Amino acid sequence: MTHKSLGLSDALYRYLLSVSLREPAVLRQLREETVLHPLQMMQVTPDEGQFLSLLVQLMGARKTLEVGVFTGYSSLAVALALPADGQVIACDVSEEYTAIARRYWQQAGVAHKIDLRLAPALDTLDALIDEGHSSSFDLAFIDADKGNYLNYYERSLQLVRPGGLIVADNVLWSGSVIDAADQSDSTNAIRRFNKVLHQDTRITLCMVPMSDGLTLAIRR
Repeated sequence: MTHKSLGLSDALYRYLLSVSLREPAVLRQLREETVLHPLQMMQVTPDEGQFLSLLVQLMGARKTLEVGVFTGYSSLAVALALPADGQVIACDVSEEYTAIARRYWQQAGVAHKIDLRLAPALDTLDALIDEGHSSSFDLAFIDADKGNYLNYYERSLQLVRPGGLIVADNVLWSGSVIDAADQSDSTNAIRRFNKVLHQDTRITLCMVPMSDGLTLAIRR
């Protein structure tokens, strides 16, 4: 929903990137190609991608989950940060968008780390639970259709290990969460998601105003 963190001026955001962003060339190329896509607003910001990479390294993560791939920027950032035997299970429904992702995963030499599951994400998540993957993921990143955020969260909470991390994108929804006049389905779904997690004693919770708002939830 946004190309920079909410509340930052363009000039201040450019400064932030100039003194902090260490973006590999392959990620920059993917970002620049995606900017030309009609749905380019769905791409995560480069500082968000770098933050996910930092979280992976900080946790020593080896097995991660992604719900919503689009052109693959976040999955590529995570895969680059994982060890050689690390794995991303990536859920999406679009062969068209993920074809771009596959090309860059291959170019970056990390395609072997990414298991793309092209199916409705709830079907994939339920299948992972049925296959015995519960409590085995270190990190799950949710960035897909907002109406299913709570469903994705509940499955992810089963799939991440105790001490594992769930990261949810777009939780400030370009500020629309505080606009009482906005009663769209997606906005109300984000409001419900934020309220439920605030009251959920199964997690340790933090929301940060990065990009379009990120929720970090550690499974207790």
